[in-house]
Amino acid sequence: MRKNLIFDVDGTLWDSTPIVAEGWNRAIAEVGGCHAVITPRVLQREFGQPMDVIAEHLFGEVTDPEKRKALMEKCCLYEQQLLEENGRDLSYPGMRTCMEELAETYRLYIVSNCQCGYIELVMEKNQIGHLIRDFECFGNTGTSKGETIRILMERNHIAVSDAVYIGDTQGDYEAASMAGIPFIFAEYGFGKVEKTENVKGSIREFAELKKILDRLEAENR
Repeated sequence: MRKNLIFDVDGTLWDSTPIVAEGWNRAIAEVGGCHAVITPRVLQREFGQPMDVIAEHLFGEVTDPEKRKALMEKCCLYEQQLLEENGRDLSYPGMRTCMEELAETYRLYIVSNCQCGYIELVMEKNQIGHLIRDFECFGNTGTSKGETIRILMERNHIAVSDAVYIGDTQGDYEAASMAGIPFIFAEYGFGKVEKTENVKGSIREFAELKKILDRLEAENR
């Protein structure tokens, strides 16, 4: 039985892209020098990648590294402010209840390619902070998501035989494979997974995760 569940955030736990898009467009208008128009769909294609890669894809016309960095910092600032002010539930249906049930049996963690402070905000807004044992992000490590998963696992003494990663994109799949742990695919999220050899199951809604985990436990008995 794999007792440690490591979760992606965007496209897996919640969908913040409408609000994030609003914040990023505000930053672009304020900073200037960029003609990008950010929509939720654009962000859904980009989320799951490191922040510097997203900046390259969306703001490639800003060739000055310092200006691009300043633009991304402003994007993150307005994103954070708008998410803090938001009173709507952005989580996927059943997520919070399912996480509470899972925490009774499993140890729960979060690893994301986001900036510093984002996971803390996600936990606060979704009222799941008390359920999460530890978390790590690109903003802290500056490394690939696979390496960030490894860092969290090493810090918490988690064996590769005792963990699974839950995410919604090909990048999440590749990160889990790099970290040496199996992957559960959240079909309802933002992306697709082209390979299947490391996929231990797919869920069409968050509540199905418990059934997948029960099946995996039964197979290992």
